[in-house]
Amino acid sequence: MLMKNKRLSDLLSGINAIKKTGSNDREITSLVYDSREVENGSLFFALKGIHTDGHKYINQVIESGAVVIIHSDDLEEYRDDVDYVKVEDCRKAMSPISSAYFDFPSKKLKIIGVTGTDGKSTTVSMIHQLLELCGKEAGFISTVNYKTGNNTAKSPIRQSTPEAPTIHKLLAEMIHNGKEYAVVESTSHGLSDKTSRLKDVDFNGAVLTNVTHEHLEFHGTIEQYRNDKANLFRMAGDFAIINFDDENHRLFEDAADSCKKISYSTMNKDCNLYAYNAVSDSKGTNFDLLYNSGKYSIRLNVPGLINVENIMASLAAVHEVSKVSIREIINVIPDVQSVKGRMALIKGSQPFDVYVDYAHTPGSYKKVFPLFRKAAAKRLITLFGSGGERDREKRPVQGEIADLYSDIIILTDEDPRLEDSMSIIEDIAKGIKNKTRNKDLFLIRDRTAAITKAIEIAEPGDMVISLGKGHESSIECADGHHPWDEISVVESVLHKMGYK
Repeated sequence: MLMKNKRLSDLLSGINAIKKTGSNDREITSLVYDSREVENGSLFFALKGIHTDGHKYINQVIESGAVVIIHSDDLEEYRDDVDYVKVEDCRKAMSPISSAYFDFPSKKLKIIGVTGTDGKSTTVSMIHQLLELCGKEAGFISTVNYKTGNNTAKSPIRQSTPEAPTIHKLLAEMIHNGKEYAVVESTSHGLSDKTSRLKDVDFNGAVLTNVTHEHLEFHGTIEQYRNDKANLFRMAGDFAIINFDDENHRLFEDAADSCKKISYSTMNKDCNLYAYNAVSDSKGTNFDLLYNSGKYSIRLNVPGLINVENIMASLAAVHEVSKVSIREIINVIPDVQSVKGRMALIKGSQPFDVYVDYAHTPGSYKKVFPLFRKAAAKRLITLFGSGGERDREKRPVQGEIADLYSDIIILTDEDPRLEDSMSIIEDIAKGIKNKTRNKDLFLIRDRTAAITKAIEIAEPGDMVISLGKGHESSIECADGHHPWDEISVVESVLHKMGYK
């Protein structure tokens, strides 16, 4: 059995309760913050969100079986058959309560957190693969998928870092399934004090990939964005692995003042790990590595020079957390595989290349566009959009970078959410100065139609790249989530055009 029910009194030691109403110390069968998921015995967190407020649903969840309510506003009614706990912030209370409910699982695992603007999911995957290839029992949680037992499952939510009850439940499942290690993708949202999703995770190590422009709609300023990411390094107990090629690396060094610090770089040979002589091909990269006093030659069978940085960080993380020798880890690096939707080549009979990639930030654009530009035999045809209700400042920057490298650009939906699609697309177009509409710049809201257009105009030797969706399983629109699989859509369009 994964766990047993808890009493309310078992869960409150980590929070500051303003007021408790009710005295029955009720037995709790589940933690819930979505009113639709309440069952008999649930504890319900009345969270305040962007579009709604959980306090509105308190009567409804009680009728559905909730026996404990965590709330931050005073209520008009307190029922005798329910226990109530008033707190200052329900979201912040949810983290320690979740950890206690699942018996503090993070204290029983060796946990590596990975943060950064780009490369998080890939680095999480690489660390997890290396641990398993070295014979270690490991689980992981990432944007793309997660693994708590023997099988990998696709992430059911569009949220890189799940809410605290889900995080601690997954960690508890890992312990139940005999895992010793866990790798957790740690987003700026999840690390922010506003959400406290990761506040009560006991991290052994922290990894930084990079920090570029993203999510200012949530954090407000780039300084706050960086500072929220640095929370991971303040939380890490044992080691911190930092990309010294990132201009912000000093902030993360300072945040990790109590940890062993390991630096990696492709430019600074004085770092602990220094990669050089990188030679890339369509299937991967050969490079030399200086690690402290040792020199090693490495083959990575994952395309894209950006992944040299990711594998260095992964190598260092696995060595630090498991104490497996550097040579043993390097020997299994050729067996590391790509993550779905990252630099994914769509194979078929078409006389041009088609790639799907998740790149959706200015930082990731600066890294992937030179690779695609160099690899394109003739024209580079680029298709992308930008998320609605998210960082608006990045949109024209995306357009500017794409304009620099692309011959033809097609702007389309990514996740418009409650924003007008064409307004988002027009924001991106403001950064595109060297293209003419309906000649080498096309604005096509419907993503399937946009992909069809890109493939229709592609000629032998061209390269089509479709950016922004990658692995994701839906497009978020005003009327909800619509199922989406970018690779399948591209393959379907190619098939309809007669390509095998």
